Amino acid sequence: MDENNSYPSPKRAWLTVSILLVAYVLSFVDRQILNLLVGPIRQDLQISDTEMSLLMGLSFAVFYTVAGIPLGRIADSKSRRGLIAAGVAVWSLMTAFCGLAQQYWHFIVGRIGVGAGEAALSPAAYSLIADSFPANRRATAISVYAMGIYLGAGAAFLLGGLVVTWANAQGPMVLPLLGEVRPWQLIFLVLGAAGLLFCLVLLAIKEPSRKGIGAGVAVPLKDVGRYLMGIRKAVLCHNFGFACLSFASYGASAWIPTFFIRNHGLTPGEVGVYYGSLVMVAGSLGIVFGGRLADFLAHRGCRDANMRVGLLSAILTLLCNVVYLVDNMPLLWTIMFFNVFTVAMPFGVAPAAIQEVMPNAMRGQASAIYLFTITLIGLGIGPTAVALFTDYVFQDDMAIRYSIFIVASVITVGAIILLAMGLKPYREARDTLTRWGEQQGQPG
Repeated sequence: MDENNSYPSPKRAWLTVSILLVAYVLSFVDRQILNLLVGPIRQDLQISDTEMSLLMGLSFAVFYTVAGIPLGRIADSKSRRGLIAAGVAVWSLMTAFCGLAQQYWHFIVGRIGVGAGEAALSPAAYSLIADSFPANRRATAISVYAMGIYLGAGAAFLLGGLVVTWANAQGPMVLPLLGEVRPWQLIFLVLGAAGLLFCLVLLAIKEPSRKGIGAGVAVPLKDVGRYLMGIRKAVLCHNFGFACLSFASYGASAWIPTFFIRNHGLTPGEVGVYYGSLVMVAGSLGIVFGGRLADFLAHRGCRDANMRVGLLSAILTLLCNVVYLVDNMPLLWTIMFFNVFTVAMPFGVAPAAIQEVMPNAMRGQASAIYLFTITLIGLGIGPTAVALFTDYVFQDDMAIRYSIFIVASVITVGAIILLAMGLKPYREARDTLTRWGEQQGQPG
């Protein structure tokens, strides 16, 4: 068999996924830990919910998206392992820098650096996984990698809650060279050090050969743009449909800990343990279920399986948004489990869908554009949209539940419309890829 058509052994392929999963977990812990630390950071920096939301979202998202596209192009032609290692080192150093913040602008700079570093991970990771697994197992493999979203977010809440409880009991600590640090600062310093150590683990990844239509073909940037324009209906419905789901997810998850604290009287430590555990379990199950369902449908001949799973998840999520209006705690936790499960379902199949409609030499760039869209819209705007409703529409901190419900529900309706519109264009985009390969002398 030609080397270009051979895949690594299952053991090697799943080792790659496992290491990339840990990297993704670390990235989401660094990204999401702020959501549990709203109270102490607001108090120490003397900032509002809206200013806090800019730390959670926009300051990170803008540079994550700006850096993502050129880094995606590098992932299509250079060492993907080396690119990821550099990204982990940068975001870990900048996470530690956040722990040294004394003023609001210090924190903004740190979050910008975290965003720029994390932009290196997913385009390269998607490309590595796509070249490690055949198409009929790709959605599942990418979904396992994407579990890092929920394992990382859950760990941020769970470990963060435990550490916050412990650190608050200890009070400020004095560290060598750094002097006195507050409990929330210590968390960022520890996370930064852990990330730097993890860079050594990345050496265990072995680059697979590039495979599929377009493998080994040098594609000028203008040709990438021309190809994307040729399938623009599929790209727009896909990117913006999943971006709406990302908007709802980031907007809600950024404020759910605060929702539990303000509306239900839980402590940050309790939120961290209860909600963090729920996110890790329900989110991981949901995202892998989405990938398995997509592979099952594809095996039965469904050529738009990844898009259909996204549409199904949007419909189910809309129904589960009632959770923010429930006061009975056992019922609330039950619905919240299903809410997190359905929210998680599309975030493995969405990047997997890109791999099915793009030539190999364009996958990293197309993935970066997808990440650009969902991150700028989702993380960049979602948390701030909820905060603006709370600060300026309701003008009441206790109305956070209504802000989450309205923002998440309205934008999820938008996702349903866009993903439904995108089913036919997506199937046509798969045909376009086949024709492109034939023109290049590489039939699918």
